[in-house]
Parts: sequence; C-alpha cells; structure tokens
Amino acid sequence: MLELFVAVLERHSLIVAFLFVGVVTWLSYLASNVMTKGRVHGSAVAIIAGLVLAYFAGMFTGGQRGVADISILAGVGVLGGAMFRDFAIVATAFGAELDALKRSGLVGALSIVLGVVLSFIVGGAVALAFGYTDSVSISTIGAGAATYIVGPVTGSALGASSEVIALSVGAGLIKSVLVMIGTPFVAPLIGLNNPQSAMIYGGLMGTTSGVAGGLAATDPKLVPYGAMTATFYTGVGCLLAPSVLFLLVQAVNPT
Repeated sequence: MLELFVAVLERHSLIVAFLFVGVVTWLSYLASNVMTKGRVHGSAVAIIAGLVLAYFAGMFTGGQRGVADISILAGVGVLGGAMFRDFAIVATAFGAELDALKRSGLVGALSIVLGVVLSFIVGGAVALAFGYTDSVSISTIGAGAATYIVGPVTGSALGASSEVIALSVGAGLIKSVLVMIGTPFVAPLIGLNNPQSAMIYGGLMGTTSGVAGGLAATDPKLVPYGAMTATFYTGVGCLLAPSVLFLLVQAVNPT
C-alpha cells in the first residue's frame, strides 16, 4: 500500500509540489505570527525555510537540486524552474499600471533606475571581491543583487554558467530577506509613512517580495504603492542588466 501511495505521489509530482510549497508557506506565516508577532514577515521565514530544507535535502540525497532530488518532490524543480519564473515576470508586468507609476512623479521613476544601477554596482563589486573577473559573471551577479529574478534572466541571456546564475539567485534572496526584516526598523528613520515615500522606497529597493513583506510589517496600507514601483524595477532590471549595464561592464573590463 505504501509503495502504491508513493508511486501516485511521484506520478503527480507537480501537484505535490504545489501542496508542499503551500504547507511550508502556511507554517512560515504561522511561525511569523507566533514567534515574531509579524515583525519578521512570513515570506522571509518561508524563504529561509526553503533554503534550510534544500540544504538538508542535498545532504540526504547527495544531489544538486535541493528537495527536487527527492522523488515525490521532483515537481518542485518544475515549479521553481525557468518556465514558471518567466510566467511570473510576465504576469507581474501585466498587473502594473503605467498611470499609477506616473502619479509617483519624476522622483519615483528615477528611483527605479537609480535602484537598479546601485544594486548592480554593489553586486558587481562583491563579485570582483570574490574573484570573478569576467564581464559575464560580474554582470550576472550584479543583476542578482538587483533581484533574484533579474539575475537568472541576465545570466541566461549572457550565457553565464549555472554556478554563477545560482550565486545571482542567492544574492537576490539575501537582499529580499534583509529588506523584509529591515524595513520596519528603518521606516521611522527615513519617513516611510506615506504613499509617495513607499513608491520611492520600492523603486530603490526593487525586490517585490522583500518590499511587500517589509511594508506589510510596517503599514499594510503602503504595500500596493511600494510593490508597484518594485514591480517596474524588475522589468527595468531585466532590460538594462543584460544590455546597457553589461556593455558598460565590458567596456571597463573587456574580458
């Protein structure tokens, strides 16, 4: 009976993956509410839980794909793969309203470009510090510092190695978690208490999940404003990082 049950789960691994992610997310939000009173957003807890589960799954299976190396959870590899990633990018872009961005004014628009460029520079500097000297790797890791979506998109476009793309995702995840956790603490210091400041903050930080989680823990009414410019940030990053920013890196470092 047990073998039959496992066989059914393996045959429908994508459905199992949705269930698995749903349970992890639910438990993460529960832990956030019980242990931190919502100060650390459930999304941050879920990301950390996913990384921990992937680590122990790798130790248990000896594989390279985290929990996806466990047969009944193989669907997680599809759920977290390029197809669903690109679908999320397109869906997010269609959900944004250009008129709403215009209402944030010139400062809101400039914050998006400035946020992408600053994150790219910081990520590129970290890549150099850890010994990555070729333009493709520097650009991919720099793009990952923008968001964990921009990194893989840039790496795929430039032909970066899977190792470098994985590092770009890791950089983006760390940024997302830091923004989620840090936003409630810095909000009083930077005047993050109104829609306009939330739009500018979302444009500078860029990570949609991090900004949304952080603003939810600060003031839920600010979430739509910060998430809106953060959404455009992802799109701008996907456009600039593998093109203009990569060409600038290549011009300075032609390797």
